[in-house]
Amino acid sequence: MRCPYCGSADTQVKDSRPAEDNSCIRRRRVCPVCGGRFTTFERVQLRELVVVKKSGRRAPFDRDKLMRSLQIALRKRPVDPERVELMVNGVVRQLESSGDAEIESSRIGELVIEGLRSLDPVAFVRFASVYRDFREARDFNALVDELVGEAKDSEESPAARRAGEDKPNPGKAS
Repeated sequence: MRCPYCGSADTQVKDSRPAEDNSCIRRRRVCPVCGGRFTTFERVQLRELVVVKKSGRRAPFDRDKLMRSLQIALRKRPVDPERVELMVNGVVRQLESSGDAEIESSRIGELVIEGLRSLDPVAFVRFASVYRDFREARDFNALVDELVGEAKDSEESPAARRAGEDKPNPGKAS
């Protein structure tokens, strides 16, 4: 690993340990030339993924770019960084296990939107507004109405109704 400070190609690993959700190895390194210390992360990569943009241009998949876009959507939101990391790992795993070396950017966007839907509704709306290229306020309204409808559906689920059956009804005489 090349030293980021002096460029020396001969760095030494001082400490290795599992990081995040055990999906990568964190290595502390030191450069014998300049004495600089830095950290690297090593991840399993099943295959080289190529993102096919809407324009048809191809670019290598960049996990860090995905993480940066999520951090923008999640800015000032009370979401644990570990949950974000788990979501990103899940998206990357789905992409790698799809069997395709070339992934449409729209597929990545939909996976991220689905992950954000359960992670944080505000970040979901933020990301969707950019990803789906909202032009007017009614675009936001439609998305928020969709979220509200989903919330009502989950509240009115059979399990929720059964849980409500056990509660006494003060207006009913027993």
